[in-house]
Amino acid sequence: MIVARGVEMIELAIEAFGNKATLNPTLVWDDKEAVLIDIGMPGQSEAIRSAMEAAGVPFEKLSAVILTHQDLDHIGSLPEILSQAAGIIDVYAHVLDKPYIEGQQHLMKTDPAKMSKDAWEALPEPARFIYANPPKTEITQTLADGDVLPFCGGIQIIFTPGHTPGHISLYLKESKTLVAGDAMISINGVLRGPVQQTTPDMETATQSLKKFADIEIASVICYHGGLVNENVMEQLKELMKK
Repeated sequence: MIVARGVEMIELAIEAFGNKATLNPTLVWDDKEAVLIDIGMPGQSEAIRSAMEAAGVPFEKLSAVILTHQDLDHIGSLPEILSQAAGIIDVYAHVLDKPYIEGQQHLMKTDPAKMSKDAWEALPEPARFIYANPPKTEITQTLADGDVLPFCGGIQIIFTPGHTPGHISLYLKESKTLVAGDAMISINGVLRGPVQQTTPDMETATQSLKKFADIEIASVICYHGGLVNENVMEQLKELMKK
């Protein structure tokens, strides 16, 4: 789905435990290069490449991947994408999530050691394998609040912890698009706060939303729920009040 000139919201279908859902990585590009923000579950590299081609962006143009955080559904296909690349693709993430993404620590929310025996045994075998052997990738450059990456008119880093310690959101300056990661979700075009079930520190995650108050935002891409582009600033103000 085209969000703005040079901004595409990718739609990746997944199915888990009989439930269907859609993940929404973001593709940003200009005449020189392309950048992916988040990258789906393991095994979705071909779907990502197909989405890029459908948007008229050759895979060979991809020069960077920015990860909003460490969760499996955001980093899953990264090793596959990197292995398929002919050139160098730089990988960016916040320093606090770096050790999890690089495999020095187990991913926080899919660590078998932190799961009950019943919860672990309830998982299908493929899920157990992935949880026990999560994808890991070396981070090229760590990010901090306020950093601006020089891609596609400028991508500003907004540190929005709570969902994970190193969660970030991204502001695409040229199109005034906020890529929220999991800092928010959307339901039928309505913004909602972080999901309590998957957010270890709800108080911090809720406070993080206040960082959006002084930014002029025309549209929001939520990784879960997709695009919100109507009454965005009004919706954000109401969400912050809650």
